[in-house]
Amino acid sequence: MVLVLAACGASYRDTDVQIASKALFDPARYAGTWYEIARFPVPFQKGCTKTTATYTPVNSGGFQVVNSCRVDGVEKQIEGFAVSDGPGRLKVSFETVPFVKAPYWVLWTDESYETAVVGVPSGRAGWILSRTPTIRADKLAAAREVLDFNGYDLSQLEATQQ
Repeated sequence: MVLVLAACGASYRDTDVQIASKALFDPARYAGTWYEIARFPVPFQKGCTKTTATYTPVNSGGFQVVNSCRVDGVEKQIEGFAVSDGPGRLKVSFETVPFVKAPYWVLWTDESYETAVVGVPSGRAGWILSRTPTIRADKLAAAREVLDFNGYDLSQLEATQQ
């Protein structure tokens, strides 16, 4: 789930619809590994399968971020940092992409922090994440509803091969 959003031109959401991050976001519960269940197509993830994002808390209060996927059977990784920018809002930066701090908003998690929906205000990216490589149908439906509520065009959402 590499965030190099400055290079993306497409918007997958109606930006006239107000987007809202999770007000009662708990960073400690968000920490850990997430499996990408679905995403909106972005160039930097072209060909990615088995995509994960791992958030490890750091002393500064943010997270170390390791995003990984397989492209043509070869594992690719990028490491970076995420800092809080408000409830449910992170600014993510990667060492290989200087001067870019991309907005990464957690729009929703289920009560147990087993499913999450992430988006960006520009609508250039969005993801459905799960703590496991598969997701129950009801949780997927709930996640899709959150994206729809936030103005995303669900017809553009692609399932990620895990």
